[in-house]
Amino acid sequence: MKFAVTYSTPGQGMDPERLVEFARHAEACGFEGLYVPEHVALYRGASLGGFELPTTLEYADPLDLLMYVAASTERLLLGTAVLLLPYHHPVTLAKRLATIDVLSKGRMRLLTVGLGSLPGEARAVGVDFATRGRRTDEAIDVLRLLWTGGADGVSYSGEFFEFEDLCSFPHPLAPLPIHIGGSSPAAARRAGRHGDGYFPGGALPPAERAAQWQLARETSGRDDLEYTRWASTDLTPAALASYERQGVTRLVINPQTPAALTTFAQRFSLY
Repeated sequence: MKFAVTYSTPGQGMDPERLVEFARHAEACGFEGLYVPEHVALYRGASLGGFELPTTLEYADPLDLLMYVAASTERLLLGTAVLLLPYHHPVTLAKRLATIDVLSKGRMRLLTVGLGSLPGEARAVGVDFATRGRRTDEAIDVLRLLWTGGADGVSYSGEFFEFEDLCSFPHPLAPLPIHIGGSSPAAARRAGRHGDGYFPGGALPPAERAAQWQLARETSGRDDLEYTRWASTDLTPAALASYERQGVTRLVINPQTPAALTTFAQRFSLY
């Protein structure tokens, strides 16, 4: 089992010294990586899970934040949970992600993308909310195409994106894994068709959770599909064994303090 942490600026703030302290301590404690969330913009009435989001929540740009973390750490892998892929143009995003990977010496390895669930956020960036799934599928294809294209360029013609003989360098140091977030059958199928891993959230009954993971695996036809889940900082060895039986390969916790990182790492002998 691999263990990672998340750092959410709406809850933990934008203090750069606190962020660096947290990231360095997570690395010293033996955690694999650090994930950050994304919202491009909020508005009155925006809600998640029936909870209205305060409009003043400070969501940092996830890629800028990860570049800052990369400059302050040595081994910690960098991740998003989730990057709202349909709200980014894949040509510019390919450049940004590759740049982070090269400058971090190959640590942009935990990229998780999702569709977004706030219609007003989609409207604000000019994206049709109803088509964001198809747009995401194309964007994944474009990213991978640009990351592997040669000096003669690559071409693409789809519903949302089109270009000819395009070159995008630098390339990532190695192909970037793309994990799919979301807690629906559609997300599970997308993980199987287009992803290197599945990272569902939400609170689902165990049977539905298992069915979605099975759907992702069957759709992929792969034996190496990674399975990432959220876990409590109070995780017990018995709960860990349950996750392992479900096929989970990585757990992500949300500790609020460096002390909580230390306690968890000691409980599971991460260092």
